Amino acid sequence: MYEAVKRGCDHIFFVGFLGAGKSTLAKNLGVMFNRRYVDTDRLVERKRGLSVRKIFEIDGEDAFRVLETEVLASLASQRSLLVSCGGGIVETPRNLDLMRQMGFCVYLDGDIDDSLRQIRRRDTRPDFRSDEHAAHLLEHRRPLYRQAADLTVDIRGKSFTEVSYLCAELLLERGLL
Repeated sequence: MYEAVKRGCDHIFFVGFLGAGKSTLAKNLGVMFNRRYVDTDRLVERKRGLSVRKIFEIDGEDAFRVLETEVLASLASQRSLLVSCGGGIVETPRNLDLMRQMGFCVYLDGDIDDSLRQIRRRDTRPDFRSDEHAAHLLEHRRPLYRQAADLTVDIRGKSFTEVSYLCAELLLERGLL
């Protein structure tokens, strides 16, 4: 029996706004399909030795975005990762190019109300200033998420479990899982 060998990167990137469930989805699919999952925000925190909030406070958002691009680029040496991306990863055009080069991008598209409901610890979210600011930020980023996406999944009114099974089905249909 011959087994096809995947060459190069074949990552699946999950993008979307704060509270869309990107980390939960990457973890759920990782468990379901025995694939490694990583979170770009956690990788940045490990690299800098500070929380995302502290990096924003001490170094500023621009420095955070540089680190974010560095950790994203570092994933090129690995294979078959499920990657939960920080909500603002699409703010840097280079990141869109990197994701395209390294794999497939899934946009979890939801409403601001869904996001606000899911954000338990607003104090840990440096780009969350108020409900109104979050709504404006989502509208700014929505076209960037769409530009990044190879696949858009509507998460409105769905539980994390439902989104996990829906994404699994859609990605399996495409031969990506």
